[in-house]
Amino acid sequence: MSIKDQVIAIIAEQAMLQPDDITMDNTLEDIGIDSLGLVECIFAIEEAFDINVPFNANDPQASDFDISSIAAIVAAVAQLSSEQGS
Repeated sequence: MSIKDQVIAIIAEQAMLQPDDITMDNTLEDIGIDSLGLVECIFAIEEAFDINVPFNANDPQASDFDISSIAAIVAAVAQLSSEQGS
């Protein structure tokens, strides 16, 4: 399974949607994921990819992890995955 497919599967599960319902242009808000759901997604992504996501739930805008769209999240996970060697 590709990084993209894995990330979308994690996010879809959190949003209680099918992966096919999610597009790369969607934002988390578009698919109904709130701040708690976002934190759950981050934990699931960290566990699935064995990476450390630089995300501060108290100040998401100050984080180095781009959550502006599904595509941005997939790109950030791919970047972290290659940097952290998992």
